[in-house]
Amino acid sequence: MFAKLSTQHLSISRYFRTIMLVVIAGMVVSGCTKKEPAEQASGNMPPMPVSVLKLEAVSVPISAEAVAQTEGAKEVEIRPRVGGILLKKMFEEGAPVKAGQLMFLIDPVPFQIALANAKAQLAQQQARVEQTRREAARLESLLATQSISQREADNASSDQALAIAGLAQAEASVREAQLNLSYTNVTSPLSGIAGRFEFSEGALVNANTSLLTKVSQVNPIWVRFSLSDSELAQLGGHLSPANVKAVTLLTTDGKEYASKGTLNFAASAIDPTLGTQQLRATFENANKQLLPGQFVRVRVTTGYQEGVFVVPQTAVMTNDKGKFVYVAEKDQENKTVAAIRFIQEGGWQGTHWVVLSGLKEGEQVIVDNLLKVQPGAEIQPNIVGATSESSPASQNQPADKG
Repeated sequence: MFAKLSTQHLSISRYFRTIMLVVIAGMVVSGCTKKEPAEQASGNMPPMPVSVLKLEAVSVPISAEAVAQTEGAKEVEIRPRVGGILLKKMFEEGAPVKAGQLMFLIDPVPFQIALANAKAQLAQQQARVEQTRREAARLESLLATQSISQREADNASSDQALAIAGLAQAEASVREAQLNLSYTNVTSPLSGIAGRFEFSEGALVNANTSLLTKVSQVNPIWVRFSLSDSELAQLGGHLSPANVKAVTLLTTDGKEYASKGTLNFAASAIDPTLGTQQLRATFENANKQLLPGQFVRVRVTTGYQEGVFVVPQTAVMTNDKGKFVYVAEKDQENKTVAAIRFIQEGGWQGTHWVVLSGLKEGEQVIVDNLLKVQPGAEIQPNIVGATSESSPASQNQPADKG
């Protein structure tokens, strides 16, 4: 009986000991939890470090870009003027050719024979003219002595006139035969780059219809493109060579072409199907860097906007009220805090937004940590540069601008 009571007493003691340990552990955890907010309340959060750009007014070009395609300033199709057997190709495909250079040789023998026949007929007609001239002179003397009738003398004069007309026809036939013979040498009408040979040597070609090859003049080279109504409005309206200041070509790798172009064609009306104005510019291409048929981009500049600001695209945010940026400013306690500035943008300039209004010169625009920045939050600004130095706008100004 005593042993049973001792065992129960030990179990109850263990139970109460376990309960006490759990209560003590809970009090410790509760004390730590309550202490942490107290420590946070008693301490101050450090200012958030951000990078800022100090604004400076700049001049940016009024421009628009479009996809364009190059084409030869002159492109001609080489076709034979006479038909015959194509004996030989006298050029290298894809190689430069000069104006007047021999490109093809057509079998000249039939045309040499035709020229010989024409010359023989000319000689025959010349003899005929001489014969009628002598006959008319003889009958004229007989008519003076009334040995013949007037009709016979008139007939002799008519025969002489017909012979002279036949002589002119024979001379024209000789010139035609000479010209056809010269056409057996097919030459290039201009200097440029030869295209692919469409036939093979020994083929029969037809006069004026068989396309032998093409020659494209690539210096200068033309670039065709078009701009929409909205792009034209951005540039100030309908374009013409008089109001376009510069045309810049951008190659497929995004680099600017060394030579600036000039507008040499602007359509006088908007294409009703596409709603665009057709345009064309010419560029120097002495080193043949550009070839006909390439797709490139062109930037058309019509003027410059003065006194605007440019900020990185990443610094511009949007909400239901419009586009805005964060700037660093002093609050009433002289702390540097973040503040919202709503802006009126004027389009892109490279990787930057052009800001027309909403900002002032000297303000510091926050350019990083934007997802963590809150209006009125204390910040620690670090100036990384001025917009006039970090943006492409200042590099695109005309040379005579300061």
